[in-house]
Amino acid sequence: MVSDAALIRELKTILGNAHVARGDQASRRFLWGFRQGGGRAVAVVRPGSLVDLWRAARTVVRAGRIIIMQGANTGLTGGSTPDGDYDRGVVILNTMRLKGIHLLNGGAQVVCLPGATLMDLGNELRPLQREPHSETGSSSLGATVAGGVCNNAGGALVRRGPAYTEAAIYAQVDATGELRLINELGIDLGRDPEEQLEKLERGDFARIVHDMHEKRCSAADYVEQVRDVAASSPARYNGSPRYLKGASGSAGRVVVFGLRLDTFPEAKSTRVFHLATQDAAVLSEVRLRFLAEASLMPVAAEYMHRDMFQLAAIYGKDLLLATAMLGAGRLPMLFRMKAAIDDIACSLGRGDACLSDRMIQGMTRLMPPHLPEAYRQLGAQFTHHLLLRVDDVQASAARSVLAKAMPAGKGVIHHCSPAEGRRAFRHASAAAGAVIRYTALRRARIGGLVSLDVALRRNDKAWFYVLPDHLKHMVEKTLVSGHFFCHVFHQDFILKKGADEAGFRRGMLAHHEARGAECPAEYNVGHEYRAKPAQVDFFRKLDPTNALNPGIGQTSRNASWH
Repeated sequence: MVSDAALIRELKTILGNAHVARGDQASRRFLWGFRQGGGRAVAVVRPGSLVDLWRAARTVVRAGRIIIMQGANTGLTGGSTPDGDYDRGVVILNTMRLKGIHLLNGGAQVVCLPGATLMDLGNELRPLQREPHSETGSSSLGATVAGGVCNNAGGALVRRGPAYTEAAIYAQVDATGELRLINELGIDLGRDPEEQLEKLERGDFARIVHDMHEKRCSAADYVEQVRDVAASSPARYNGSPRYLKGASGSAGRVVVFGLRLDTFPEAKSTRVFHLATQDAAVLSEVRLRFLAEASLMPVAAEYMHRDMFQLAAIYGKDLLLATAMLGAGRLPMLFRMKAAIDDIACSLGRGDACLSDRMIQGMTRLMPPHLPEAYRQLGAQFTHHLLLRVDDVQASAARSVLAKAMPAGKGVIHHCSPAEGRRAFRHASAAAGAVIRYTALRRARIGGLVSLDVALRRNDKAWFYVLPDHLKHMVEKTLVSGHFFCHVFHQDFILKKGADEAGFRRGMLAHHEARGAECPAEYNVGHEYRAKPAQVDFFRKLDPTNALNPGIGQTSRNASWH
């Protein structure tokens, strides 16, 4: 068996000393997840080319160590960091130096290298008046395109569904323990692995492809799934066999080098409607009427309960102000600065002090109100809120449907100005981070945070029924937001001091299973959820020796799945 010291020396020979670090406190930002998860590693490796990634991965596999693939480490279920104990040492392969985007067919499709972020892709496509799969939420944190595909991430854009492609180039460890390169891009790159990866990185291949309709490079059937409101199953969820293929849904079980994806025409102009009501059934009627109209499908439909609305207004204020003043492109840099402050605090033994969060929250309290006055007043007055973004050409039809679904006396329909609409959607996208901030600052006074990512049945009329009676006594605050037309909801439960966190979580998962819901919906299993049988079978076929990200989905951590 190769020693850890010998393995590190070999990795440094491949990559150089500067890009191989021991998995100690100095590497904390690579070892700990955005919301949960964390552990030890032999080394953190940051390749600077696809060939270096291939060589490093092959070296780690041959040394009998575990590989954990990592992009921007923005996941919410701990799926890209070590977690607890393993039977072998862990090496983290971080891909963020591997930027690169190649346009195909004039930008109708792209090939993204593993470090390309959603923000990078959006910037590349903007001059072509085209858009990537997702444009809000995790994209502002610097999340990678590959991370979204490998986790079948969903997102707020109703028409585009989960991130998915059948065209990828990736390496997997076969049953003999050897790393094999598999090219399913539909692009000829040669035969030798290193030759293929060099050509891929340089973009040395034909940019006009003729098989765009032969390989699915997006979830093209998703709109039909959403429109089927009579179905007694969710429209999408992470373990759905429909979206498990190759790199898609692989959850770190393969080493991804490139992904081929569809892009989408940019909406020339959109309108935003803010619907506020005390009656959840009114929003159900809006959803049913919209989805029954063949000519109507909103760009996005984001729900927030009043408690989430108000919490995000206070504890997500920094994100909205930073976006408004500096632009979304600066946000990844700000998050790196925040992580650096936390690293310093940890090195001084003050890791539990939440130093960066306290600093940021203190500064934002001094800032003036940031949400539009009319929007803020509706947030305080009404219980249920829905933000609808529609294409400008659909605005008139949308108004007609809304007038029928939400008659006078049932609530308020606020027609947002363009500036109001932008701020409203930024407010919705800040919800997840706001919950993390809130619980971090109140750690000593609460019993913990249980966050669930739930896909309800498409025909579930009681979507607003969140907390069963027998668990209510354990909860201090319930916070709900989600992608309403998809029936995907994020439920955050802040527990009372002394509450049984594990017992509450088990109870909620049993409750959702009994009502036909699926968990998780779009954040993937990580180390927080148990993978369903179809997903476990998929993982075992991709990774028969259990060499990449073992333990994911609460599966076996041991070599060869023993």
